[in-house]
Amino acid sequence: FRWQVPERFNFSRDTFDRHAAAAPDRMAMLWVDDEGHERRISFGEFRDRSRRLASALLGLGIRPGERLFLLLPRRVAWWESILASLRAGIVVSPGTTQLTARDIAYRLRTAGVAAVVTDGENAPKVDEALAEVGGEAGGAAGPVHRILVEGQREGWLDYERLVASGDPGFEGSDTRADDPAVLFFTSGTTGYPKMTLHTQASNGIGHYATGHYWLDLTPDDLHWNLSDTGWAKAAWSSFFGPWIVGAAIFVHHSARFQPRKTLELLARYPITTLCGAPTNYRMLIQEDLSAFRFPSLRHCVAAGEPLNPEVIEVWRRATGLTIRDGYGQTETVLCVGNFPCMEVRPGSMGKPAPGFHVAVIDEEGHELPPHQEGDVAIRIRPDRPAGLFREYWQDPERTAQVVRGDWYLTGDRAYRDEDGYFWFVGRADDVILSAAYRIGPFEIESVLLEHPAVVESAVVGSPDPVRGQIVKAFVVLAKGWEPSPRLVEELQAFVRERTAPYKYPREIEFVDELPKTVSGKIRRVELRQREVARKQGAAPAR
Repeated sequence: FRWQVPERFNFSRDTFDRHAAAAPDRMAMLWVDDEGHERRISFGEFRDRSRRLASALLGLGIRPGERLFLLLPRRVAWWESILASLRAGIVVSPGTTQLTARDIAYRLRTAGVAAVVTDGENAPKVDEALAEVGGEAGGAAGPVHRILVEGQREGWLDYERLVASGDPGFEGSDTRADDPAVLFFTSGTTGYPKMTLHTQASNGIGHYATGHYWLDLTPDDLHWNLSDTGWAKAAWSSFFGPWIVGAAIFVHHSARFQPRKTLELLARYPITTLCGAPTNYRMLIQEDLSAFRFPSLRHCVAAGEPLNPEVIEVWRRATGLTIRDGYGQTETVLCVGNFPCMEVRPGSMGKPAPGFHVAVIDEEGHELPPHQEGDVAIRIRPDRPAGLFREYWQDPERTAQVVRGDWYLTGDRAYRDEDGYFWFVGRADDVILSAAYRIGPFEIESVLLEHPAVVESAVVGSPDPVRGQIVKAFVVLAKGWEPSPRLVEELQAFVRERTAPYKYPREIEFVDELPKTVSGKIRRVELRQREVARKQGAAPAR
């Protein structure tokens, strides 16, 4: 396998439009909602509407390379907006609808957005955020263009009118393969979320490894990915992976994950392939699987966090299908996985994807022998794989920190067995993986410190049978405050109001002091180890 990356490349023009030209009436998406509404949308319709929208966005004065913030649930406009942004050369930055106005303001300011596309439910949060940043986001040429999907709102452009005003003959900007295309925000150990920049090629070509090899998709497939639209996993498996190979996408527009409803839809529609987080599968196997038959389903994968071997076995006994775990990051495409051509070893991440040299290395950058734990790394010299992000945008120092010699460091620890299978050990840092969400502790600790009761806090991931980890906060109280269940609820509500609700601490423990190094840094690792021991019954809770 060799990556084939031309000098000039535009995903919408060169890949998506190729499928539309070959079969304009072929279904690109089957969309349903909880009320029973159903839409079938062809490749030709997506092509035509995204051409109009791309032309209209440029007509507003948004320049190629400027950023568009996309805040939508599973509405068809989410897919149209990404296609249009890529086509125009505008950098699209998706966000989860769980973001608060405070979260949105941070993203608008740091990304310097030129436009926002959202719906009526989320528009008030955007208005509040824009008021905070003064109506203009740093780096944008002028006031932010506000575009509303469905409904009317003062100061906002109507999405459908904008689409109708565009040029249906506009094929797209002649972008370079290494031009910026997608900007994801991803949580780190320190500070607020960092900006991960992907190019037209890193997503638009790199996800061939995701869609063809791991998802095993062909133009005859109907693929369902359960991920929320705000995450890189949606780009993986709800956009680039399927459409690179010309497969159709199944979309269930719903406010929350419903295990029984998910099983009913799998049984009712001709869905052939399924992708979900391990948390999704852990919830699905709590249902009575014997009551369902999935006549079209042939292939299941999971990603976002390590997959429990017992979940694989329960699902296999009920469906006859083996869930194939996959590994990657916001910064990558699928780079290690359990592929259809190979035996699954339950609990293993699998083997490196074609086009990726992945290894377990030591502190000097040397590859380690089997069964020795080390850092998971991707070789970037002499050849850099197409599916790797370009940089942490506007942060050369952080970008340099993830390079060790000829290797990109993923930040994860693992070991490799004698047959080349990788086995995940844990994060090398303090990032929490909860129900496939990446949650940085610093952000939650900072919010907690705004409450008058909190003088100091430390946040870690605590083992949980369903979510993998939950957010747990250790809190030192200020003078005059006493621990109580009521204060726990108050602090939880305080965090939920100030940041995305999936980040709030589901457990809070009050302590007299936090473990620290001699230099005064909080030892989160010690708190994590204490939680693991407590959950295993080796130590009582304090």
